[in-house]
Amino acid sequence: MENQRISQNDNGNRRLYNPYQDLQVPIQNLYQLPTSPEFLFQEEAVAQRRSWGENLTYYTGIGYLSGSVAGASKGLVAGVKASEPGDTVKLRINRILNASGHAGRNFGNRAGVIGLMYAGLESGIVAMRDTDDVVNSVVAGLGTGVLYRAAAGVRSAAVAGAIGGVVVGAAVTAKQVLKRYVPI
Repeated sequence: MENQRISQNDNGNRRLYNPYQDLQVPIQNLYQLPTSPEFLFQEEAVAQRRSWGENLTYYTGIGYLSGSVAGASKGLVAGVKASEPGDTVKLRINRILNASGHAGRNFGNRAGVIGLMYAGLESGIVAMRDTDDVVNSVVAGLGTGVLYRAAAGVRSAAVAGAIGGVVVGAAVTAKQVLKRYVPI
């Protein structure tokens, strides 16, 4: 009790420590931090796109996250449908969580692998052609579909390649339309 009174009385006499108080220099002048990004190599500063490593991380992460969410949603529906009339609440929740986790994991891994292949192909095509345009994205989508379904046979790979090319072409077109007509 006595210690609380002493500490309460001392709070009025104390102040916070400021390490810059004796420098008499504004903090903005003390550290001259750059406002633009810094690059290790000059070639990176010239390019107006993400590096291949950033692309790889971005597309794989977005693929895994979106696939996991879609799979968990599908698993939720399957878990609710699989419940039986005599199940307890605890058993129903367990069934839903198991179905959501299983489907989310499967979908997330598949979509993450597709994103990984797409990023690698797109970066390779950009490096080979030395240009960054729509053709690179569409060809990378086509190649990703072919590679992903190659083990299932030639017909399946051709169909998946066509679907991949069309999906990426539609996505790139939608992105261009949004840039042009939607003020952001």
